[in-house]
Amino acid sequence: MKYSFDALLDFFLDYLRVEKGALPNTIESYGRDLRRYIDAIEAHGIGDPSGVTEEILELHMVSLSKTMHKASSRARALSAIRQFHAFLHREGFTGRILETADLRPAVRRPVPHVLTVEQIERLLRAPDINGPTGLRDVSMLEMAYGAGLRISELCDLTFDELLEKEALLAVKGKGEKQRIVPYGKPAARALRAYLVKSRPVLSRGRISNFVYLNKSGGRLSRVGFFKKLKIYARNAGIQHAVSPHSLRHSFATHLLAGGADLRYVQELLGHADISTTQIYTNVDTSYLIEVHKTCHPRA
Repeated sequence: MKYSFDALLDFFLDYLRVEKGALPNTIESYGRDLRRYIDAIEAHGIGDPSGVTEEILELHMVSLSKTMHKASSRARALSAIRQFHAFLHREGFTGRILETADLRPAVRRPVPHVLTVEQIERLLRAPDINGPTGLRDVSMLEMAYGAGLRISELCDLTFDELLEKEALLAVKGKGEKQRIVPYGKPAARALRAYLVKSRPVLSRGRISNFVYLNKSGGRLSRVGFFKKLKIYARNAGIQHAVSPHSLRHSFATHLLAGGADLRYVQELLGHADISTTQIYTNVDTSYLIEVHKTCHPRA
């Protein structure tokens, strides 16, 4: 039976959602990239995946370079196309496998910006702890830095994932993969203060399994936390842009600076590939040089 490209795309996105456990943002991005790709190949009069050639795909990637200026975005689009065709071949919808290696855009992986320990300390002191949101925000900052969480993992944290007695988190990361992460004594103290003094006020009597709540008693959104973080960074006198990922980068870099093994850091960050973690070894060197220049009397 012959299926339309629209139907094949639906099959693939269902596969990502059900079997691969991909995150909603990933599914949405892949769907958008593949929708653009399908429109392009149908414009060439191709109605079957077996009719797609490397030349057609190359034309599509050239076309993308005119409207999609970031190499990382084009690399994601190519990855979506590659996985789509691999899925179609594996499921018997096409006998053809596309060669995509030569089309991969050169992506320069940026070295993440890292906060110094002193900047982290100033940031943690920025919230006003006399109110319920301030106690919440200190706890979130401590947890983000203390456990190296992604912003989605932080905002989606539930009591099912919180092992407070052991000061551990059973975090569900990308692809619903779970990892165990310790978060340390300062984060534990801030969490306890939030749970006792602040969360009952924010919950407004509503029952929620999410740890961190907004003023209405619902889950605090990623955008909400990001906005608060920018205010606190400015109040802490940090001149450069600070994002939730800055805290994650700092977590990894400071661990390496303290002598942690790269494999250990990989496990804590939830990276499937150690090459993703190795970027922090470069940051570690520049971080140590900066600390030396700032602090050493003979620098």
